[in-house]
Amino acid sequence: MLATLEREGDVSRIGGGALPGIAFSGALASHLPFAESMKSSRIVITGVGLTAPNGNSLAEFRRNLLDGVAGVEPMEIRYMGTQLAGVCHYDPLKYQKKKEVRVGTRAGSISIYCAREALADSGVNWEAVPKDRVGIYIGCTEHGNVETENEIYNVSKFNYDTKFWSHYHNPRTVANNPAGEASLNLGVTGPSYTIGAACAAGNLGLIHATQMLRLGEVDFAICGGVSESIHTFGIFAGFKSQNALATHEDPKKASRPFDKARNGIVISEGGCLYTLERLEDAQARGAKIYAEIAGYHVNSDASDYVLPNPTRQAECVRAAVKRAGLEPKDIHIVNTHATATPLGDIQECEAIRAVFGEGCPDTHINNTKSYIGHCMGAAGALELAGNLPSFEDLTVHPTINVDELDPQCALPGLVLNQPRKVAKVDTILNNSFGMLGINSTLIVKRFVS
Repeated sequence: MLATLEREGDVSRIGGGALPGIAFSGALASHLPFAESMKSSRIVITGVGLTAPNGNSLAEFRRNLLDGVAGVEPMEIRYMGTQLAGVCHYDPLKYQKKKEVRVGTRAGSISIYCAREALADSGVNWEAVPKDRVGIYIGCTEHGNVETENEIYNVSKFNYDTKFWSHYHNPRTVANNPAGEASLNLGVTGPSYTIGAACAAGNLGLIHATQMLRLGEVDFAICGGVSESIHTFGIFAGFKSQNALATHEDPKKASRPFDKARNGIVISEGGCLYTLERLEDAQARGAKIYAEIAGYHVNSDASDYVLPNPTRQAECVRAAVKRAGLEPKDIHIVNTHATATPLGDIQECEAIRAVFGEGCPDTHINNTKSYIGHCMGAAGALELAGNLPSFEDLTVHPTINVDELDPQCALPGLVLNQPRKVAKVDTILNNSFGMLGINSTLIVKRFVS
């Protein structure tokens, strides 16, 4: 494990506070080779824990993606009646007591479940891991709306007398709640916080963890994204007011990116957290390795509150590919962000076409939201997980529910309705974009020692 400077007795730790003036400069200069080596550290994925509307483990999730099993169902929403939603059916009492579930939040419970599952999957000896050298970085679209709506509804039954307001409200609604609840459950004393990045947040969780590992701030990271969005009526009302809420007589067919008849988003909950480590640490304990972080990029449209900017999206993708030391033709799977809004899908397809439209015969394009709806802050992390097994089975899961492909969404390499067996999968590129113009692209590659 790291903390090299601390072991050497130098108080100017890279992972700690900086001393002022020349004393710090001298210490930093003496460790430049160390700092440079950290910047280029290889970061690998060693564990995956998830709950999705169609699966509570990576194996179940992947099986349903290949079998075309969607996870959308009717749900009663306060003030709005029956709506379509992606609902998770994990067991919250697997890792929590009833009181902990009652006191905490749905996002916190999902975080705990996914973190514990990822740790178990990683095979790490958790009791032996120094908890102050662990970081928890959880992406979240929004937090606090669910609890605030519930409290207002509850006090409305008592003539809005605030003496009935829960004393748990503040810790439930602070932005760092999901990571904080996971920290409490796991006993992690290192940095634990959420990353607000709209629907790009799942990718940002992994990107931030990679950066913190390379900086030497932590030696072991739990990261990804979570969402409890279906438990707030406000998000349903908001999308409905934008004419962007999906409807369909068959709930399983409601989420239909790229289809000519698509009519909006299916709002979903979910979570996916990973364990990330530096390669040398993972190898030292004989860990299995799912993939290696190859490249990433984050940028902003700076053009509109909700309308995507295909130029900025394409720039984000190109920058991630460049950081990975690759060319577009070297990308074998592109998992799209497409949410099934009429214009949003077209805008992203324009961006993808600009990067992968020519000279990329081995690039295959798919979408995971067609199965699970839009899991908001968890979307990017879940969608990456759904594609990771392609490194082993050389199969690309399709975009389902495309009865008639929108000509403006026709892309070379688009995989529709049936899985596609391919000759090679060495790289996976995952797009996640969000409101107010935040774009993220994450690339992972097959691990080669």
